[in-house]
Amino acid sequence: MSERVFVPVGCAVITVSDTRTLATDTSGALAAERLTAMGHTDVRRLIVTDDIPRIRAEVTRLIADPEVAVILLTGGTGITRRDVTPEAIAPLATRHIPGFGELFRWLSFADIGTSALQSRADAWLCQDTLVFALPGSTGAVELAMDRILSEQLDARHKPCNFIQLLDRIR
Repeated sequence: MSERVFVPVGCAVITVSDTRTLATDTSGALAAERLTAMGHTDVRRLIVTDDIPRIRAEVTRLIADPEVAVILLTGGTGITRRDVTPEAIAPLATRHIPGFGELFRWLSFADIGTSALQSRADAWLCQDTLVFALPGSTGAVELAMDRILSEQLDARHKPCNFIQLLDRIR
């Protein structure tokens, strides 16, 4: 039986914020650093304001890019008026991946207790691109990257992972 090998994929990190810049965006920087450290390639970073049409336009552009297999969004997943990331992405979805948000909140509960209920972290398959919406805090990004995505974005992870499914999706 042959051993699985790591498969690098193109990734994009979009920070959804009205106030952050690339220089002040610690959460987006952390996500990009983790993806690069894993061995993924072409990790792009963008800042988009909390605006449904703008978020949707950037994600649509990246979905159409054959070099991008994974999009991580940080921010806009709370319950305030300006938190619109899930609403922006859901209409673009081919398939919803509810287990990501469920697992994220379950893991988050150990750190922040019942406040985990306020997170609308989520994931979707949008055509042939995996899209993950994470809360904007560095703690939330660290949790998602280190406890979920480090395995699910690694083709070597057994019994299964998202990366090994890309050939069957694309």
